[in-house]
Amino acid sequence: MGKLKQELLFFKTQSHQMRTLLKTNMVYAFVIPVIELFVGAYIIRNAGDFSLVMIYQLAQGTGTVITFIINGYLSRRIPIARIYAAGMILSGLSMVVMMLLGELTIIGIAATGLSMGFAYGFFWANRVSLALISTTNENRNYYYGLEALFFTTGSIAMPMLGGFLIGSTKELGWFEGSPNMAYYILTGLIILLTFIAGYLITRGKFQQPTPSRFIYFSFHRLWKKMLVMAALKGVAQGFIIAAPVMLVMRLVGNEATIGSIQSIGSGLSAVMLYMLGRAAAPKHRLKIFTAGLTLFLLGTIINTSLFNPFGVIIFVGCLVFARPLLDLAYFPIQLGVIDCVAKREGRSQFTYLFSHEVGLYIGKIFGCLFFVFTARDFGGDWALRYSLLLVAAIQLTSTFVAKSITTDPAWCEASRDIPLAPEALKEPAELG
Repeated sequence: MGKLKQELLFFKTQSHQMRTLLKTNMVYAFVIPVIELFVGAYIIRNAGDFSLVMIYQLAQGTGTVITFIINGYLSRRIPIARIYAAGMILSGLSMVVMMLLGELTIIGIAATGLSMGFAYGFFWANRVSLALISTTNENRNYYYGLEALFFTTGSIAMPMLGGFLIGSTKELGWFEGSPNMAYYILTGLIILLTFIAGYLITRGKFQQPTPSRFIYFSFHRLWKKMLVMAALKGVAQGFIIAAPVMLVMRLVGNEATIGSIQSIGSGLSAVMLYMLGRAAAPKHRLKIFTAGLTLFLLGTIINTSLFNPFGVIIFVGCLVFARPLLDLAYFPIQLGVIDCVAKREGRSQFTYLFSHEVGLYIGKIFGCLFFVFTARDFGGDWALRYSLLLVAAIQLTSTFVAKSITTDPAWCEASRDIPLAPEALKEPAELG
């Protein structure tokens, strides 16, 4: 309890903006696992075609890029916190659209994916903008470590709750007249959580970005390297989200199994990730990033070798650890590069958020279409078995790009210029 009190005191030393953003993200952390896990499971259950999950992911990525452009103009007139709140609420309403569809066709799935992409566009564009406003280079490891703890906790509770509800509906005969009723109940809970998160973020007072041009085609070499990292991340992004659902539904069982595996793995990683984010310094980011990529590759190798329920459990377990590790290192590097190049080129930070999203989208197009075509030509099992391995091997090259960024003279010079936040550097014992 004494240690917990020290951590709470340390949290209170952070800026009001940062604390408001973290509280908001703590609530929304219980929304994302449902969207990522059970929307894909809902498509598979009602359509029976694994490739449609990737169509959904591709449409979602398209909507995200479109909304980034719209967001760039809306942020000139509307407070950034309100746009962020709208994005979170829209994600819940997009689930309603999915549930209201009758037969799941390619057009219907693409339309709902586009709708969720609009929500994600407003969410991610402003989430990163608010993180830039609210944090410094020195406290970003702590910020993303604590955020990882929230999202991992959500990844424990919601898959377990959702899996139990959906599994019990099937096994115990609940809602016999409506087999999808469990999904409807989950959707209602998600809408409630998004409204709570939207209310919390609007209570914060955040600096509004200065209106400026944000579409450019020429960038500093440091940002070009970051765009390569973004594209490589995009290649794997759709797989990382959709693969666990598809593998579990194909080889292990039903939605209850998905929830149990996700929850157990998330529970093992939650405290470890918070402590890692609390203790890690900027110099450790490359090692953390490499560890995440290696763990992802190891999971795909085991899945490819075994391709059975045990291999799937190992793969999902590796992925549960790998994703937060990658985020813990990737986002601080991204924000640091934005800080650097925005100063050098005299452009708005949103310029780089938008171009980064384009880089992600280019990679996602390649990754999703690669899965769709291999599934059509070689079969779904081949795609689930070998495509994942190839994608993980491709993403491992991001390590070399990240090293090139963190050793670039422009990056090193900018890192020295960024002022330190004294309170963010204190240890809990000092605060006690």
